[in-house]
Amino acid sequence: MSARVEIKRADVTLSAVATGRKDGPAILLSNSLGAGLDMWAPQRAVLEAHYNVIGYDTRGHGQSSTPESDYNFDDLTADAIAVLDHFEIETADYIGLSLGGMTGLGLGLNHAERFNKIVCACARADNPAAFVRSWDDRIAAISNGGITTIWNGTVERWLTPDFLSSNADLVAQLASDFAQTTVAGYTGCARALQSLNYKHRLGDLILPTLFISGADDFGAPAAEMESMFTATPNARYVDIPNCAHIANLNQADAFNAALKQFLEF
Repeated sequence: MSARVEIKRADVTLSAVATGRKDGPAILLSNSLGAGLDMWAPQRAVLEAHYNVIGYDTRGHGQSSTPESDYNFDDLTADAIAVLDHFEIETADYIGLSLGGMTGLGLGLNHAERFNKIVCACARADNPAAFVRSWDDRIAAISNGGITTIWNGTVERWLTPDFLSSNADLVAQLASDFAQTTVAGYTGCARALQSLNYKHRLGDLILPTLFISGADDFGAPAAEMESMFTATPNARYVDIPNCAHIANLNQADAFNAALKQFLEF
């Protein structure tokens, strides 16, 4: 992988990397809460022959810095735009999963001029009460016991049992990446999730958008993602069987096939 670069904003330094075809069209990858840019390895393997592939660690994750405050989606979308600006990218395609997928909705709604197509995977667009409470519970747990306190419960939501039992090395790498997420970074991003409020605006998301769900994902249920697809004018929808929350790893081949069909590469 190419060397990482540091992108400095007023309140954060973002760690990013570009791989693939420098003369190709750009695509921006945005990670889930508790992961980092390395989660996209199976997608880079197929994207790099066609794209200038740009990934970055979300604030509070990986090698990016951690502002000591709660975050919101204006912060997260501004970070993504700063990454594009650093690499002098005028327009890009976009793939985000979970927190990254929600950030993608904000980018498509508020920065449509910078993007061509949006892939929103394993995400939701609203903040019902039970969703908000679940983040309060996790924030309380890590404030008392540290970030690794919630790892076991997290990975059981992320991946199906059969995948967990047969991919020990990948799970170990995910655990290592999760442990790099700071308590303040996780908390700040969780607070952003609690403010999530894009669903009522999906009718204004006119960019071509692909919604991808995992059939066994309880965090972003397939039925909820199908309703998001229905509300979005120029959208497609793919539900991946035997797949939990981190669909790009849990069912990488099916995820990549959906990307190829939508992005047309």
